[in-house]
Amino acid sequence: FFFAFVIRLIALNQSLWLDEAVTANVVMSYGFTEIVSKFSPTDFHPPLYYLFMKLWSNVFGYSEITLRMPSVLLSLMTGYVVYLIGGVWSAIFFLFNPLIVYYSQEARMYMMTTLLLTTALYFFLLIFKKLDSRLPFDGTQGKRGNDMWFGLFISLAFLTFYGSIFLIITMLVYLLFKKQYKFFIVSLSIFIVSLLIVSPLLYKQIINSKVVLTNVANWSLVLGKANIKNLLLIPVKFSIGRISFYPKWLYWGIAGIWTGFVLRTILIRSVLIKRVLFLFIFPLILGFLASFFTPMLQYFRFIYLIPIMSIVLGIGLQSRDDRSKIVIQYVILFGFVVFSLIYLLLPQFHREDWKSLVSNLPKDKPVYMITASSDPVKYYSKNLKIIPLRSDFIGTTEGQEEIVVIPYTSEIYGFDYKNVLSKAGYNLKKEVSFREVTCEQWVK
Repeated sequence: FFFAFVIRLIALNQSLWLDEAVTANVVMSYGFTEIVSKFSPTDFHPPLYYLFMKLWSNVFGYSEITLRMPSVLLSLMTGYVVYLIGGVWSAIFFLFNPLIVYYSQEARMYMMTTLLLTTALYFFLLIFKKLDSRLPFDGTQGKRGNDMWFGLFISLAFLTFYGSIFLIITMLVYLLFKKQYKFFIVSLSIFIVSLLIVSPLLYKQIINSKVVLTNVANWSLVLGKANIKNLLLIPVKFSIGRISFYPKWLYWGIAGIWTGFVLRTILIRSVLIKRVLFLFIFPLILGFLASFFTPMLQYFRFIYLIPIMSIVLGIGLQSRDDRSKIVIQYVILFGFVVFSLIYLLLPQFHREDWKSLVSNLPKDKPVYMITASSDPVKYYSKNLKIIPLRSDFIGTTEGQEEIVVIPYTSEIYGFDYKNVLSKAGYNLKKEVSFREVTCEQWVK
């Protein structure tokens, strides 16, 4: 836990990227009630994480490190719950998983969701420990109120991230399959209450999301369509993390071999472990099917399944009697640590460098960009004037011999700004890249 905490401090002050900047600007600009009434209807997430971050930032401030520290701490807390369920090695596999390390440094709701769902899993498994003494789980059996705690934590998870519904449904279905009707009814009743509370907001968000999908040309590509590529990326990223490099044949070769090794270790287990593995596979099936109607099949939206993967890995290897299990344990740990350190120590794998981009913007020239994607610029420069980059923007350039364009997300919005500028007599003079984001200088 100490070393897991230490490595999470490496590069923790790297630049916020778009979604993190949204979090920062929300907690800086809105009050508690305004987050629910003004911001959330235009967002695609429930408000609980933002409310928590509003409380946190009111006390500790708004720096990159401060905004990311809750995710650091929540990931460590999740590691402790994984330890309670699966033991030391399960916790190790979780804490040093490269994708978990990456998102434990992100000021978004994914680590909070992972903690809440893993805690719900803890109370969920208590009842099955009582039914099957072979389950390698050191929990308190027969304790009253487990169904209520389970219901509470799945409700909090849903109010933090709607995508948690796939694991919630899976656990509820499993309760029915095992004829645990009392546990099912109590927990479902609590969950329905939370659903009713958030339903007016959810309805508004669904309506607004349909408008966005209609008006923004390529928005569905960002959300993650139901296809084989997005499905295969889930186990790959769960094993290798966020890093990607060229040449692609080398990346896919390394990623494929490593992912195959991890999956093989997971799948060659006892029947008992395969039962637990159902909780990992079924949510992915539900997510894949749901993405035919509402695109959301991106690996980070299922990051709450990595604790289950870690538990299966840890328990499965511990159940082996041969000496090879020790070798496999350390090989997987070594691989996870290496991929984590590649991300942490090499800046080219860090997030979009808006901090450097904004610091290099000219102060005396107008800046054009998609305003819906301007939160990072607003975070790093409160006084910079941003002019919307849209179909009628060329009228605002009259009399300006030189302008600055940040083309970020223009392709998603399907706007060919270069063609518009060229027809107006502008030429691209200079283009500077700051790790996944660019700044362009156009002159007449």
